Amino acid sequence: MTDTPPLVFTQLSLPDSEIARQAFAFTARVTPEYLLNHSVRSYVFARAHAHHRDLRPGADYDDELLFLSCLLHDVGLSEEGNGDQRFEVDGADMAAAFLREQGVEEPRVQVVWDAIALHTSDGIAARKGAEVSIAQAGITTDILGLGSEVLPDGLADDVHALLPRSDLAYRFTDAVVNQAIAKPQKASPTTFVGQSLRRHLPYGAYPDWHDLLAGAGWGDKPVTAAGRRRAETPEQVGALFMEYLQAGDLEGLVSLYDPNAHFVPEPGNHAVGTDAIRNALRQLIDSGAKLKLEPRELRVVGDVALVSNTATLTGATPEPVVSNTTEILRRHPEGGWVHVVDDPFFT
Repeated sequence: MTDTPPLVFTQLSLPDSEIARQAFAFTARVTPEYLLNHSVRSYVFARAHAHHRDLRPGADYDDELLFLSCLLHDVGLSEEGNGDQRFEVDGADMAAAFLREQGVEEPRVQVVWDAIALHTSDGIAARKGAEVSIAQAGITTDILGLGSEVLPDGLADDVHALLPRSDLAYRFTDAVVNQAIAKPQKASPTTFVGQSLRRHLPYGAYPDWHDLLAGAGWGDKPVTAAGRRRAETPEQVGALFMEYLQAGDLEGLVSLYDPNAHFVPEPGNHAVGTDAIRNALRQLIDSGAKLKLEPRELRVVGDVALVSNTATLTGATPEPVVSNTTEILRRHPEGGWVHVVDDPFFT
C-alpha cells in the first residue's frame, strides 16, 4: 500500500482507493503544483456537475474513473509527457501507460484515455460516456468558468482556499504555447493551441483557417457578391477587409468602397473610383500581403464615421510596414458601411 494520502483526500472527500493514491502521487511528481491543484479542483467541480445532472456515483458513473480522468488530464504538459502529438493525446497515452503498469483493466483504461484526449473537444466529449462528459465539464469550469453557476454556493471559494489557483489559466496557456513553439506539430491551426500559438508569433507567420483554404490547391474561390456579407457596423469594415485580403477575394475588397472612394495604397499614389481601386487592390493581393488592423479611434455622426486603425502590413515588402490609418466611412443607402476615404498614410 502507498503512504497515507494527503489531507486533501479527506477534506475534499476524494476517492481513497489504492490506484487513486498512486495516481495522485504520480501527478504530483510529474506536474507543477498549479496543475495538480487544477486537476483536483476539476474533479470536485465535475462531481458537482454530475450531482446537478442527477447522476449518481456507482450507479450512473464510476467515481474512481472520473477522479483518474481529471487528475491525469494534463500530464501531457509535463516534461515526461511532452511528445510529438497534441498535448491532450500525449497526456492520454501517458496516463494509459501509467494505469496499465498499475494493473488497471483495459476497458477502464480506455475510458480515461477518451476523457483526457477529448477534454478540449467541445461537442464531442459531451456525447461520450458519463465520465468523459462530466470530466470535461469540470475541467472547463476550472479553466474558463463555464458552468460555474450550477456549483453549490461557496464550493468554489472553499476549494480555492484549499487549492490556490496561482493564475492557472495563463500559466496553463504559457505551458501549452511553450511546447508548441518548440514543436509546432503539436499545435494544429484548427485547435485552441494553434490559436494561442499564433498570438506569440509575428503576424502572418502561422496560418489560420483562411490560409489553409487558400493553400488547399483545389482552386476554391470565395462566395459570390450576392452571398457576400456587408459591414453592418463601422468596426466590421476593417474585419472584413482583413478577411477578404487573406482569402484573396478581390471583389469582396472592392465591395468595401464607395464607387467614388479615394484609396491610398502607398504614399503619393491616390486611387480614385472603383476601377482604380480594384487595380490597386489586385496588386496588393498579388504581392502576398497580409494585413492586421487594430482599432485606435472611432467617431460616428449619423451615417458618417471617422476611423483610425493601427495597420501592420506584411508580405508585400521585406520589412513590415506599420502606419496609423485615416478612414472615412459612410452608411450605404441600401445598408452596410463602406469607405469614402481610405488613407493609411494620412497624418
